[in-house]
Amino acid sequence: MVNQVVNDPFRALSHPIRRGIVERLAAGPATVGEATSGFGVSKPAISKHLKVLEETGVVTRVVEGRTHRLSLEPDVLSVAADWMDRQRAIWERMFDVVDDFLKEDNQ
Repeated sequence: MVNQVVNDPFRALSHPIRRGIVERLAAGPATVGEATSGFGVSKPAISKHLKVLEETGVVTRVVEGRTHRLSLEPDVLSVAADWMDRQRAIWERMFDVVDDFLKEDNQ
C-alpha cells in the first residue's frame, strides 16, 4: 500500500497551476508574486494552491517583513520520484518477460 508521504507530492502536483509554481521555484526561491504571476486566476485561488503546496511539504514559506518568500523542498518530491522509479523498474521487468515470451513464440 502506498503511504501518505508518497501521496502528498502527487496531490500537490495534480493541478497545472501548482506544477507551474513548482517549475518556477525549481530555479530558486521566489516571492509569492514572482512564483505565481501570470496564471490568470484570482488571488484567493492562488492562495488555495499555495496552501496545498505548503500542506504537502513541497513548498515552504518564509515571511520577511511584508515579503513572503517561497522555496521548493526537493526531498519531498524525491520520495515520489523514488516511488515512480521503483514502479517503472517493475513494469520494465514485466514487459521484458512478455517480450521474451513473444520472441520465443515466433521462433
